[in-house]
Amino acid sequence: MKKIIFRKLVSDCSIFFLIALISASIIIWVFQAVNFLDVIIEDGRDYVVYLSYTFLSLPKIISKIFPFALFFSFSYVLAKYELKNELLIFWNHGVSKMKIINLFILISVIFMIIQILLTTIIVPKFQNISRGLIKSSNASYFENFLKPRKFIDTISGLTFFVDKINKDGILKDIYIKRSMKKNTFQTTFAKEGVFENKNGERVLVLYDGQTISGSNNDLRVINFSASDFSVTQADTGTTIKVYKLQENSTKALIKCLKTLERNKKDRNINKQYDFHNCTSSNYTNIFKELYKRLIIPFYIPLLIIISMLMITKSKENVNFSKFRTLIFMIGLIIMIFAESTQKLITGNFKINLIFVCLPILICLFTYFLLFFNLKFKSVKA
Repeated sequence: MKKIIFRKLVSDCSIFFLIALISASIIIWVFQAVNFLDVIIEDGRDYVVYLSYTFLSLPKIISKIFPFALFFSFSYVLAKYELKNELLIFWNHGVSKMKIINLFILISVIFMIIQILLTTIIVPKFQNISRGLIKSSNASYFENFLKPRKFIDTISGLTFFVDKINKDGILKDIYIKRSMKKNTFQTTFAKEGVFENKNGERVLVLYDGQTISGSNNDLRVINFSASDFSVTQADTGTTIKVYKLQENSTKALIKCLKTLERNKKDRNINKQYDFHNCTSSNYTNIFKELYKRLIIPFYIPLLIIISMLMITKSKENVNFSKFRTLIFMIGLIIMIFAESTQKLITGNFKINLIFVCLPILICLFTYFLLFFNLKFKSVKA
């Protein structure tokens, strides 16, 4: 009977958590997808790239919502159980409050491991893939970011200027400057231009113009009545050439940190090791990234312990509603505090160890405080 009761409580908390997590994540994902749409379209990418890119951002959103959804769900379900007198079933069957708390702490460790897997493996991998997707994709809708009477340098190595774009999509008075090697340039002028598909490739067809090429003191002018300018392989300036720190694998970051620790005498020298961001001057940021991935999830058991405070006070208490609000506020403060500690990470490894151990110490302190409080009440009763 006790197993059935425990299973029902854990099931209700877990199901409500999944509903809250998925619902909140989808809402945030939709809003973010709308913002991505403006960026992708203006950048000239096609809709397949857009859909893939937005989907790949979902794990990061889930990892951000995860602690809040977990704390809110468990607090809400436990408060509802108390209000409906369902917790009395446990007490009537001789189940102690500490036994329930211990069970939920064990469950919180499972959720903590899931969060660590998200932050250390899944999220960095998906971010890496999404960045690579943008990097390898072409500006399929190049014409989308051309604006009349405005210099456009979105394309790497190219500057465009169009005086006018009529209703039929015909470009008037076109200026194109291509950045080349030192002391070398190429400039193209055309009276008209129009985008066309030729042999599966997006091409800007230029009419009635000339191309001026210069190298040192040599100039060459080519007049043309019609000329094709391929934009399929155009590389937009928003494409990131180097992966950001958060897009590197956790294994690479740990390896980098170990390398920097071994060479800490050279920490003031901006020396590069395993990857672009693995530099001595970037030591603090690397530690912060690892702290975010590996240590902040350790606050999840603490959040579960805080939510378990719901079972320590009866609904018959006149201050029960205020008590619920207080627990919710404490949970929010802990989540804010956990994120804020990331800003306190420094280049001093010993000081950083204090913040690494902090969630475990606070969790143990809260647990024993709760344990002795319940023991005192039982003795007093």
